[in-house]
Amino acid sequence: MFPPRPRVPEGDAAIRATDNDAALARLSAVRRGYLADPFITPLVPRAHLEPSRPPLINIGTYVRSEALDELVSGWLALSAQEGAKCQMVSMGAGSDTRFWRIATGPSRDTLARYIEIDFPEITTKKAMAIRKSKDLSAVLGKPGDVSLANGGTALHSPVYHLLAADLRQPPADSLASLLATGSEPLLSPSLPTLLLFECVLVYMSPSASGSLLQWFTDYFAPQPTSLASSPASSPGILGCIVYEMFALEDQFGKVMVNNLKARNVSLPGAEPYPTFESLPSRFLQHGWEVAKALTLKDIRREYISQTELERISHLEMLDEIEELELVLAHYAITWGVKLPSNAGALKAQWRDWAIRRKVFS
Repeated sequence: MFPPRPRVPEGDAAIRATDNDAALARLSAVRRGYLADPFITPLVPRAHLEPSRPPLINIGTYVRSEALDELVSGWLALSAQEGAKCQMVSMGAGSDTRFWRIATGPSRDTLARYIEIDFPEITTKKAMAIRKSKDLSAVLGKPGDVSLANGGTALHSPVYHLLAADLRQPPADSLASLLATGSEPLLSPSLPTLLLFECVLVYMSPSASGSLLQWFTDYFAPQPTSLASSPASSPGILGCIVYEMFALEDQFGKVMVNNLKARNVSLPGAEPYPTFESLPSRFLQHGWEVAKALTLKDIRREYISQTELERISHLEMLDEIEELELVLAHYAITWGVKLPSNAGALKAQWRDWAIRRKVFS
C-alpha cells in the first residue's frame, strides 16, 4: 500500500509556506559555510533534523544575501553621513534575521527603529521563537522593555517591533493604524526610511502592491503643517529594495510558474515586469527619482569579488552551471529612492546608493 500523498497547502497557507523554504535555504547556506548567521537556527523548528539543500539553492541564497546586505549596509552608511538615525520596515519578513545581524554589527547605533510586518500566523510563531531563544531575545534589550501584544501576534521592544497585518488590504486600513497614528507614530516620516520586500510583492496583485508603495510615498511627502493628520512637516528620505522573480513569460519562466502552481502558489505581481527593462517602473511610476535593478546572474558575475567566488567554489561541487544561470537570470533586485523637496541640502549622496561592481572585464 502506498503512503498517503503529502497534503499541499492552499490559499494563504501556501504563500506562508514559502517562508519556510527561504528559512531552510538560509540555514543550509549557513551550515555549508556560504554565509555567517548565528540567528537563523532558533527560527527554524527542529533545525538539527533538516537536510542540506542542493548547491544550486545554496549559491542562489548566497548571491541574494550578499547583494541585499550590501544595499542595506549602504543605506546605514548614508544615514550616518547624513547625521541621522534611520528606520527599516521589512514587509513579509517571515523568519528573516536581518534585525539581529544589524543590531550586533558596527552600524547598530544608526538604527532607530526596525519594524517587521507579516501574516499573524507568521508573527505569532516568530514571537514565540524569539521569547524561547536567549540569543534572539537578549538582542532586543532588557526583559522588562520587551512585551507581547495583540494576543501574541505582535512584539515590541525599544528598537524592534513585530506587527501582524495583511499587506494586500488597503494601507489606510491595514498600515495606518499600526504605523502612523498618534502624535509620535511608530514610523517617523522625518527619518531616512528603508522598505524591504523579499519575495512579497510578487504574490500580490499589481494594484495592491502599487497602493502599498503609494501609501509610503504619500506618508513621506511634504505635508502642510496645518493638517492635523501630518505627523511632521519635514519629510525624510524614502528608499526601497524589492527582491523577486521576473520575466516569467519565456520557456524557463513558465516552468517556474508551473512548479509553483503545483504548490497552489500564483504570481500575479510578476505580470507588469516581463523584462529587465521594465523593473525600474515599479518606483518611477510613483515619482521616485532613483530606480535601479540588477539580476542575480549579473550580480554573481560582476558584483561579487573574485576572492569570494573562489572561496565558495570550494565549498561544494556544482555541475548545473547552465541551470544556475537560468535561475539567477529570472530573479532581480530592484531598488529606488524618493528624495525630499530639500534634496539639495542633503549631506549624503543618496542618488549613488548602489551595489558596487567588483569584476571588470
